[in-house]
Amino acid sequence: MIVFRRFLNTDPPALADVWNESHTARGSFPLRTPALLERWVFSKPYFDPDGLIVAVDDTDNRIIGYALAGFGPNEELSALDYTHGVICSVAVRPNVGRKHLGANLVHKCEEYLTKRGATTLRAGPVWPYCPFGFGLYGGTNCPGFLASDPGADPFFRSLGYEPAGTTLVFQKKLDSPISIPDARFGMLRKRYETQVMRAASVPTWWHECVWGTLDPVEFRMVDKLANSFIAARAIVWELEGYGWRWGFPSAGVLDIQVRQDLRRQGLAKLLLSQILRFLQDQFFGICELHAPSTDPALVGLCRAATLAHVDTGTTYLKKV
Repeated sequence: MIVFRRFLNTDPPALADVWNESHTARGSFPLRTPALLERWVFSKPYFDPDGLIVAVDDTDNRIIGYALAGFGPNEELSALDYTHGVICSVAVRPNVGRKHLGANLVHKCEEYLTKRGATTLRAGPVWPYCPFGFGLYGGTNCPGFLASDPGADPFFRSLGYEPAGTTLVFQKKLDSPISIPDARFGMLRKRYETQVMRAASVPTWWHECVWGTLDPVEFRMVDKLANSFIAARAIVWELEGYGWRWGFPSAGVLDIQVRQDLRRQGLAKLLLSQILRFLQDQFFGICELHAPSTDPALVGLCRAATLAHVDTGTTYLKKV
């Protein structure tokens, strides 16, 4: 008989085992220690043991699956908004009847979320509705559930969830010289210089919660004539665990921003090319960047910078 219960403090080693057995695709990496769950899940200030549903086979008291749910932020990214419920992860050991058990775990999460006020149910964390998942699944950011996990899409569709957005995952291998030609670069280099800030500022409470113990680096393009004038910026972080899966030290570009009045002049493209060269000099083998399919400018930037489309993430919604 299978019993469903809330998370207990003795569960992390078994949860790590379930993760390693069920998450074998490119968008995740093996947890070599349960401490990674502490870093990216249990240490969040809003972590609720009731939101981590554990499935136990009571014949031998063995954990055979789990599902993790949480809530998204308000518009100011300053507190939780309990109307936005998010199912962040579902995992079942491969040798167990997966679909039946997985569906029951999702239903338990839905009960937890709706009892606390959720009027929208989302499956697949995507910024900013990503209380959990960042750092463990998806790569650079939270893209929803990836196409490289082929069971995710039919599973959530069968439970009444409908696709509500896609994120394109781009990567650039750094094992050959970086060549991104653009006639505008010469003039831009005369006007702007690239600075690397080793301690990037965190803009909101929600960023602090999601990024957790991340130590990101900030790249800035600064006007040489006015050193305080920041024309463009981007956040870069080391994708520590993913390198084990992908076979190369890897880094992700999180957030590229260009001043509104300076867009469409090539600044973002130049900044990204500088980041790629910097990472190559630091012996990284892969750089990854995510682009929502609804952001044609960012998608175009990735393609113009010769990044390859390697995966697609989807987030799903279900009416309560």
